Amino acid sequence: MILTVTLNTALDLTYGVPELVPHASHRVSDMSERPGGKGLNVARVLSALGHETAVTGFAGGSTGAVLRELLAGMSPQDTATKAENGATPAPAPITDALVTVAGNTRRTIAVVDRATGDTTQLNEPGPLVTTDEWTTLLGRYEELLTGADAVALCGSLPPGIHVGAYAELVRLARTAGVPVLLDTSGEPLRRGIAARPDLIKPNADELARLTGSREPLRATRDARRRGAHGVVASLGPDGMLAVTPDGVWQASPPAKVLGNPTGAGDSAVAGLLSGLVEGLSWPDRLRRAVALSTATVLSPTAGDFDRAAYEELLPRVGIEEHTTAA
Repeated sequence: MILTVTLNTALDLTYGVPELVPHASHRVSDMSERPGGKGLNVARVLSALGHETAVTGFAGGSTGAVLRELLAGMSPQDTATKAENGATPAPAPITDALVTVAGNTRRTIAVVDRATGDTTQLNEPGPLVTTDEWTTLLGRYEELLTGADAVALCGSLPPGIHVGAYAELVRLARTAGVPVLLDTSGEPLRRGIAARPDLIKPNADELARLTGSREPLRATRDARRRGAHGVVASLGPDGMLAVTPDGVWQASPPAKVLGNPTGAGDSAVAGLLSGLVEGLSWPDRLRRAVALSTATVLSPTAGDFDRAAYEELLPRVGIEEHTTAA
């Protein structure tokens, strides 16, 4: 089982409009809603890849009730995703291990301009979490770690949660001997990386804010020196750069694509985690992560990925190994 932690879950709403015009009224052409927050997006993709997952974090209020109802009946893909060897794993179950809070779960709204494919994102801050609710989450998390093969800590912190929360969760995972991936930003990332997670996955902007450098290789190496065992940096349309104890690689999609980038980073996390659990080599983990993230950009719905595009892209992802030491 792979555990994902989403402290700031969300009900993701995606609105499609024929053309987004500032200061104008718009008629929505299509709309979808689904459980969201980075870790829930990761779990959805992991399930489609055939990996059993459990999700924890916080959910509350009327929005949280809708989120959990959708989560209970959620099938991550209408058809199972084909594995690279030609087998077709059925979507695996997603276990709801969320902690109920008094506050109302936030909503995120993605407005997709169907004429250009561009997306405008609006994110609410999330509910205020009390000390007792955080203590309950810690107990639930430690119980779940006993059956986990890997854990992903994903996304922003809701109000009321201390800035060192991810560092605390990283240390608990390391004590339990469970590989842990951290995907957050700002001060929670800075504190979390000092707790020595197995892997972090910042994007270019998050990496620059952490290290002060916008040169990808230099910044990624600097991030690793700060405590992470491995760093995989998302470089947007240029793919991903990995600096690991085993070497340095860059993975690039075969072509740049236009579309909705919402959830692309979460799909990459799912690719990296599933590859870790399956014992894939670093190049194969990166191929999967880049193919999944690119296929997510091509999907019109936030947090989903285009299965046919993924299968077509996977063997075409380019891998370059850097000969210099990590």
